[in-house]
Amino acid sequence: MADHVDLVLAQWGERRPDLDASPMAVMGRLKRLGQLIDTELRRNFAAHDLDSASFDVLATLRRSNAEHSLTPAGLMRSSMVTSGAITQRLDRLEARGLVTRKPSETDGRGVQVTLTKAGLDLIDAVLPTHVATEDRLLAGLSADERTKLADSLRALLESLGDKTD
Repeated sequence: MADHVDLVLAQWGERRPDLDASPMAVMGRLKRLGQLIDTELRRNFAAHDLDSASFDVLATLRRSNAEHSLTPAGLMRSSMVTSGAITQRLDRLEARGLVTRKPSETDGRGVQVTLTKAGLDLIDAVLPTHVATEDRLLAGLSADERTKLADSLRALLESLGDKTD
C-alpha cells in the first residue's frame, strides 16, 4: 500500500537520486495529516458556530481553573491562540455572550476573562464531539501505536524547543 508521499519520494528518487529525500517522508505526511485533521475539526466546530481559535479559548478557560477565568496573557500562554489574535477573538466571544472581561481585583491595570454560563454550556456541548472526531481520525491506529506516535511527536516538539517550564 502507498500514499501520496510515497509517490513524491519515488519521483524525487528518479529525478534526484543523489539527494536523500527521506525527511520528506515525515514532513510530507505531517503536513498532509495537518490539512486533513484541520478540515475535520473545522467541520465539527462550524456545527457549533465556532472556529478553531474560539474553541481553543473556550476550552482553555474551561480546563484552567474552577473559576474558568484567566488574564489575556494567561490565555495566550495556556492556549494555541497567538497574541495578535487574542483581543479580536475575545471581542467576538464577548459579543456572543460566551465570555466576560472585567477589571482584575488584584491588578488595577489587568483584566480577567471568564466563561459565562452560555460559554460553559457551549464548550461542554462541543468537547465530546471534538474528542469523538479526534478519536475517529485516529481509528486507523491501535492504542499502542497512538501512544508511540504521541511519544515520538512529543520528543520532536521538545527537540525544537516546545517545552513547558
